[in-house]
Amino acid sequence: MTVTISRSGAIGTITLDRPPVNAFDEAQADEFATAVAELGSDTGVRAIIVGSAATVFCAGADIAMLDSWRARPDRGQRLEKFCRRLQDAFAALEALPKPTIAAIGGAATGGGFELALACDFRIALGTAKIGLPEVGIGLLPGAGGTQRLTRLVGPGTAYRLILGAELVDGTTAERLGLVQWAVDDVADAASALAERLADLPPAAFAAAKRCIDAAHTDGGYGMERTEIGTLIQTKETARRLDRFISG
Repeated sequence: MTVTISRSGAIGTITLDRPPVNAFDEAQADEFATAVAELGSDTGVRAIIVGSAATVFCAGADIAMLDSWRARPDRGQRLEKFCRRLQDAFAALEALPKPTIAAIGGAATGGGFELALACDFRIALGTAKIGLPEVGIGLLPGAGGTQRLTRLVGPGTAYRLILGAELVDGTTAERLGLVQWAVDDVADAASALAERLADLPPAAFAAAKRCIDAAHTDGGYGMERTEIGTLIQTKETARRLDRFISG
């Protein structure tokens, strides 16, 4: 197994474990998708951390695998299929209604950073190297990076990182908005955040996430009204409002 899952209370963890740099091949992409589905459907898991068993978070696609296709007449189709595999796995992660956290304790490049972009929250070591350098080897980010990064930080910063094939450290990544936090201890920070998020009412978190995702659509304001009207009728919201009012 190159991807493992574990649970501790309400916190589930997906750990990438394919030495030396957790580079994705076809098997690991499938294992990751399975892990996302398993923890995503587990009602006892209320927050998910994605981390690494190695110093490196994830170096993206396995370049040796891509190179092994060089002489194949269907290499283009194979790469498209592989990209679709990763896109689908990361889209499933992004769509989860529960909090997801990328714990970036080392380099997150290419598909590794594309994975992190699919998480709700990103915590990085201040010295971690982060970016989408694929253009430098004649390719481009193919697992959602051109889309998610542009939506996250706008085309200017996306141009800088993707077209410039630039890697930045975690501290710079925080300044640019690529990650929310740059810290000295990623594991502790991710655990503390996961514990706090797991205590939030799941229905309110999921509804708020849907509204944020609809921010650039015509239906966002209407969605806010509908979602909040639904939430006010739930027992969980009533309980928390009573607790808030009583001090």
